[in-house]
Amino acid sequence: MTTPSGGSTPDDDYWRRPGTGDGGMADQPPPSTTPTSGYAGPPPSVPPPAGWRPPVHLEPAPPRQLPPQDMAVLDAAEQRSQRVTYGFGAAAAVVLAALVCLLCSRLIF
Repeated sequence: MTTPSGGSTPDDDYWRRPGTGDGGMADQPPPSTTPTSGYAGPPPSVPPPAGWRPPVHLEPAPPRQLPPQDMAVLDAAEQRSQRVTYGFGAAAAVVLAALVCLLCSRLIF
């Protein structure tokens, strides 16, 4: 929480940087471009030689040929399964309609 005058409250002391007066930017030293912690970054990496690859021990077998598909038989099987699905849906609709009629007749009579 900040105050309108720009001052700070005693609750803000916990969040201040150590060693600064009021925590303002004027109390902080300017950022330096040289590392002061002694860490110069990661060591340089050396790329592998130009033709380097892991050794290949086994060659995989070529993919097998899939059996041919009879599209007329597939279409006939799909139509049969569609008729079965529509049949079950119609039977379920008849049962639900009968239940709704039964429940509505119980409420009316």
